[in-house]
Amino acid sequence: MNEYTLMQISGILAAAAVCQWVAWRIKIPGIVFLLITGILAGPVLGLLNPERMMGDLFFPFVSMSVALILFEGSLSLDFTQIRGLHMVVRNMVSFGMLVTWIITALAARLGLGLSWHISVLLGAITSVSGPTVIVPMLRTIQPNHNIANILRWEGIIVDPIGAAMAVLAYEFIISGSAQQALGHTILVFIRLVAIGVAVGAVCGYGFGVAIRKHWIPEFMHNLFAISLVLGAFVFSNHIQHEAGLVTVTVMGIWLANMKDVNIGDILDFKEHISILLISVLFIMLAARLCIDELIALGWEMFFLFIAIQFLARPMNIMLSSIGSSLTWSERHMLAWIAPRGIVAAAISALFATQLEKAGFQDAGLLVPLTFFIIISTVIVQSVTARPIALWLKVAEPIPNGFIITGANQLARAIGKALMDLGFQVQLADTGWDQVMKAQNEGLPTYFGNPVSEHADRHINLVGVRGVLALFPHEAANVAAAIHYRLELGADEIYILPSRMENDRLTADRMSIRNHGKILFGETASYPAMAADLAQGGQIITTKLTEKFTLAQFKQKHGGKAQLLFAVDQANRLHVYAHDSQIDPEPGWSLVYMLKNGKDNHSVSGEDKHTIDPVRLKKGYNV
Repeated sequence: MNEYTLMQISGILAAAAVCQWVAWRIKIPGIVFLLITGILAGPVLGLLNPERMMGDLFFPFVSMSVALILFEGSLSLDFTQIRGLHMVVRNMVSFGMLVTWIITALAARLGLGLSWHISVLLGAITSVSGPTVIVPMLRTIQPNHNIANILRWEGIIVDPIGAAMAVLAYEFIISGSAQQALGHTILVFIRLVAIGVAVGAVCGYGFGVAIRKHWIPEFMHNLFAISLVLGAFVFSNHIQHEAGLVTVTVMGIWLANMKDVNIGDILDFKEHISILLISVLFIMLAARLCIDELIALGWEMFFLFIAIQFLARPMNIMLSSIGSSLTWSERHMLAWIAPRGIVAAAISALFATQLEKAGFQDAGLLVPLTFFIIISTVIVQSVTARPIALWLKVAEPIPNGFIITGANQLARAIGKALMDLGFQVQLADTGWDQVMKAQNEGLPTYFGNPVSEHADRHINLVGVRGVLALFPHEAANVAAAIHYRLELGADEIYILPSRMENDRLTADRMSIRNHGKILFGETASYPAMAADLAQGGQIITTKLTEKFTLAQFKQKHGGKAQLLFAVDQANRLHVYAHDSQIDPEPGWSLVYMLKNGKDNHSVSGEDKHTIDPVRLKKGYNV
């Protein structure tokens, strides 16, 4: 028996890893594949029964896992990111959520014929969204800054509020008479909010002070964080049922907004834990689903989905955004995106079991209905949200920017040339002196290792098309290529060799080609280009015309010009590499390096320097 249990656990972990990898490859939230896997492993094939496998530990494991997931999500909620739109978020998670609750409950009662008690509870449970589905979806949709921040904040804050509302609905149901139930429910609400906020604030502030004053060594931050989160969660729940979710959310937000508190290591560890827990939870909860009960509901289920998707959510956004600065396109986009996640699944499983024991016959429908809403909202919105965002023109534009690894003189010159042409760049380097020089020249920078987990969190890849690896060391360039090629694609990874062509080994060429492209052609190298620049070389932009063609450009400059980039009439950037097939036409612009800084043609006005002196005076924060 023990051996079979170990096989089940290892199988869940292996399946979770495969599901997340497939989801990453095809840019669809992993919850879709996790749910399918759980349904196949549980009700279809009968290979997995989580309650039999874990016994009495199953529901405590689910509750504590949800607590850790919410804490990790709340750690990323910085108030400065939502400045100016906090009223919209507040409205969405208060009376906006109440509107969603009421409409969903009415749809369940009128469309499915559920009892009022179960309809009200279902409305509360399915009013929540969650970071487990919102964050992967945002990566795919790539909406603008306002939409992304609002949805992320809503997804994290609405989870504990929705859980609290579900607790109130549950308490009201089991309390008996209406008068007695109302008084009991109000008392529960006051206790739940007071205990959750108080314990969360005290624990968050205390832990933040301990980190700030270095009372806890760095290698123990993660251990203390998990211990404190779970301890605070259990303590709050012991005093008041389900106050723990409020506690961990308040604790995370408090820590995220404390000054001089470095939570980077905690975030790194929590992200890994959250991915693991989310994956395991969805598979296990989906394995408990009864397919026969879901099928028995019939087509009426779709009435519930339509009410949630096309009535409840739009009403929520319409009322919540009154008086805000959001455009109508942004409001329409927000009205479409509201997938349900892990908290809804976990709470439905918990309350369904308890209500069935209390004698409520239709309580068994809570779980299949909740999973139907999760699956339908996630699939429909995942497939359609990106095209809708493009149609409404609220998606980020087609990526045209570059991460430049290195902030040396050559990298800075290339970065300034691209910026002056209107392309997004960010220079990343581990050398503080180089980063400071780049900042003084008006270039966006990242100080640190560009292939670190810290860089993954702080280097914004929205609008980024590829990487120009311009470190003077081959190993650093190849490391950057390996790190970013899966995210951006090998076709958009360009590496400038660190050795001259004659000194380059065949192994070097193969290493670069296996991970990207040789930047600026086979003969280009970092030592040669850096030396040319140091000796007075210039990076120049010239525009081709009917009178000044590419052939005339080559005839004029001969071997003194190294072609770097070409910009076509649609403002698309073409990068010269070892396998480039670029055929510039009149109307295109060429970016090239001219050796020794001698360019008689620039005097005639055909060429112009790409370095803007005004831009040199502007500084950017690291």
